[in-house]
Amino acid sequence: MTQSTPRHFPPPPVAPPPGLWRQVPPAIFPPLMGLWGLGLGWRLMAERLGSTAVAGLAEAALGAVTLLFLFALVAWGSKPLRRPAVLAEELRVLPGQAGVPAAALGVMLMAAALLPYAPALALVLVWAGMAFLALVGALFLRHLLTAPPEARLPSPAWHLVFVGYVIAPLTLLPLGWAGLSAGILLVCIVLAAGIWLASLRQFMRAAPPAPLRPLLAIHAAPAALFAMVAAGLGWEGVALGFVLAGLVFALSLLVAFSWVVQAGFSPLWGAFTFPLAALANAALLAPPGAAGLWPGAALLLAASALNPFVAFRVLQAWTKGGLGQKTNAAVV
Repeated sequence: MTQSTPRHFPPPPVAPPPGLWRQVPPAIFPPLMGLWGLGLGWRLMAERLGSTAVAGLAEAALGAVTLLFLFALVAWGSKPLRRPAVLAEELRVLPGQAGVPAAALGVMLMAAALLPYAPALALVLVWAGMAFLALVGALFLRHLLTAPPEARLPSPAWHLVFVGYVIAPLTLLPLGWAGLSAGILLVCIVLAAGIWLASLRQFMRAAPPAPLRPLLAIHAAPAALFAMVAAGLGWEGVALGFVLAGLVFALSLLVAFSWVVQAGFSPLWGAFTFPLAALANAALLAPPGAAGLWPGAALLLAASALNPFVAFRVLQAWTKGGLGQKTNAAVV
């Protein structure tokens, strides 16, 4: 009687060692960015409508997001405090490449939220966010230089690492830093154009696998942010052009929505949230007069339905303990 060859089964996932916050996933930060953008959008809508009731709700929402973000930042930040090398390890996988820079961008968005209440603190936060993002960018560049070729393929997450500085002018412009804001905008436009072209070239070679397709939505975020900053600088034509480009790209994703979400819900759906909120803000801010009120309101309502849902699902997965392993978050 011949002995059959044993079948191979992959080993079960290794559970993180016991302890508090040992595998906090950076994937929690993109949907939190979506909540920041949603709160800022309702603040802007309150200004457009002149409604104190809407303003009160917007400020309450921003306060709640501030507390939630600070808790998430402390929880995740305990990992590099315990072992600094974990920061570079997070950037070796795609969820970390989107999540870690999103943490830095969240600091900049918190600065924009706090600007009406504490301008000096907002300025400190925006510089801290840019310094954090610069560190992330340096570590990510080192990863790209040492990684195998298949790990260096262009990704929409590159916008968060290299173009995310364009969020800083949302705080810097009201504080009078117009020259620096214009410089940041122009540099970021060049960087984003390079990423767009590289991603288009890669897309023409091979479409992304179904689980990664939600990340395509990130491509709309830079255009929306460029529109917002250009509007703040008084560059109305530039602002209108970018907001229209962002809306066209978003519409193309909507047409192909069933293809984009073919893999079903995943933590990467956080990539839908902040571009949608950014487009809502840009539509409210960039077009002159009342032209953007109704499109901006429609996008804001869509974000109000989607962003809290995605954030709840992602944060729920974190609290249940499976999100870190599912997204290959680094362990301390």
